[in-house]
Amino acid sequence: MVFDSFDQFLKQPGSVLGKGPIALIFLEDDVEVASTLRHHISLGFQQVLAIGAPGIAIDPALLDQVTRISEVITKPGLREEIINKLIAAAPGVWFYYCFNAEYLFFPFCETRSIGEMLTFHTEERREAMLSYVIDLYAEDLAACPNAVSVTAPFLDKSGYYAIGREDAENDWAPKDRQHDFFGGLKWRFEEHVPQKQRRIDRIAIFKSKPGLKMLPGHLFNDEEYNTYACPWHHNLTAAICSFRTAKALRRNPRSRHEIGSFKWHNSVQFEWSSMQLMNLGLMEPGQWF
Repeated sequence: MVFDSFDQFLKQPGSVLGKGPIALIFLEDDVEVASTLRHHISLGFQQVLAIGAPGIAIDPALLDQVTRISEVITKPGLREEIINKLIAAAPGVWFYYCFNAEYLFFPFCETRSIGEMLTFHTEERREAMLSYVIDLYAEDLAACPNAVSVTAPFLDKSGYYAIGREDAENDWAPKDRQHDFFGGLKWRFEEHVPQKQRRIDRIAIFKSKPGLKMLPGHLFNDEEYNTYACPWHHNLTAAICSFRTAKALRRNPRSRHEIGSFKWHNSVQFEWSSMQLMNLGLMEPGQWF
C-alpha cells in the first residue's frame, strides 16, 4: 500500500495497525533502502512501514510487503510526533523503529522470529527493550565514499562504556536501572558529534499503551520503559547495527576532511551474526536460550 502522507495513512490505516510487531523504517536518504527493508521483513514483523520523502525510491518488488508512507521527516521532532500518534492510534501493539542502513539483531534471530522473542519478553513482564546502536563502517573510504559497505562492514569490538543516568528532578540521584551508553564512532570522533547525540542506547522496541509518549533522546515518559532490565534478573537486549553515524561523519565537510579512515586496532569485520554480537558483549540473551 502507498500513502501520500502520514496523515492520510492515519485516517485510513486499514488492518495495518491491527497486529504487531510493527517495524517503522524512517528513510533519511536512498542509501541501502532495499537491504534495510528486506532485513526487517525477514525477521518476521507483521507489518513494515517505510516513511520518508516521496523522492526516495523503493524497489517495486517490495511494495507488496511494505506500507509506503510519503513524508519528509527532516523537521526536528517530527519522528517523535509520528511515533506518538501511532502509539495513540494502536494501543497494546509492539513497535520497533530505525532508519535506513540500520539492521536489527536480537539473540538467535537467525532461527527465531521477532514475534517469538517478544512473546518471551512479554512473559517476563517487560514492555520495552533496550537496544544498542552499534556503528558499522567501510574499511576503504576511497572505495566507499559514504562509508557504507554491506559486503564487508567493520565494527568496534571494544571501547564501549556506561554512565549511571542522573535524575535532574531528584537532586541528580542515579535513576534505577538506567544508564547512558557510549562507544563506537561517536566516542572515537566525539569532537565531531554534538554532546546530546553521543549516546548509543535507544529504546527502539516498545509496547504502546494509553498515555505513553516518546521523548527526545530515544526515551519515554514512563521511566520503566527506559530501564535496561527488570529488578530481579537480566533481560534480553538487542543491537541495531547502523551505518548512520558513519554516513553523517562522511557527509559533514569538516569531519570528512579530517577523518581518513574509521578503522583502528579494535576494528573487526562484522559477520552479520547475532552470536558475534553476543560474544562481544554487545547484546544480552538474558534468560532466553
